[in-house]
Amino acid sequence: MVRIGVLSDTHGTVPEQVFSFFKDCDELWHAGDIGRGVLERLRAFKPVRAVYGNMDDYSMRYDVPETALFVCGGLKVLMTHIGGWPGHYQQNILKIIEQDRPDIFVCGHSHILKVMYDQEHRLLHINPGAAGRQGFHKVGTLVRFTIDGVPKDLEILDFPKFGNAK
Repeated sequence: MVRIGVLSDTHGTVPEQVFSFFKDCDELWHAGDIGRGVLERLRAFKPVRAVYGNMDDYSMRYDVPETALFVCGGLKVLMTHIGGWPGHYQQNILKIIEQDRPDIFVCGHSHILKVMYDQEHRLLHINPGAAGRQGFHKVGTLVRFTIDGVPKDLEILDFPKFGNAK
């Protein structure tokens, strides 16, 4: 059993809620638009898997990939920043989904929290929304769940966009 914390679009700020909501997580997944200083803070807290986003600079692009395909808790995971959602995937992502058949697909970019099951591709789609202050979203959002043979016990936290952050 593995506990996962998922976030995206921090744009250089780490909400304090990350440290309480993700305290029991085994690892964190960051779906891009990370911003300066965020990975260092998260890595000091928990193991992190991350991809860069369209707003991340070249130093971030040398540190983390654009797209990550990995296995966690026996499930195949595909993560990228700009990926779309069921029925509306980006063409390059759809090719990877069809070729590699992930069990979970994680993306960010939209700043819109969206968790849904894709029946056609038999995968759980997770967009954790936006955790940072930059963007049109009204509240910050974080997602956590457990992998225990299957993804389960998914929980969402929303919090004031301009709450405590560093």
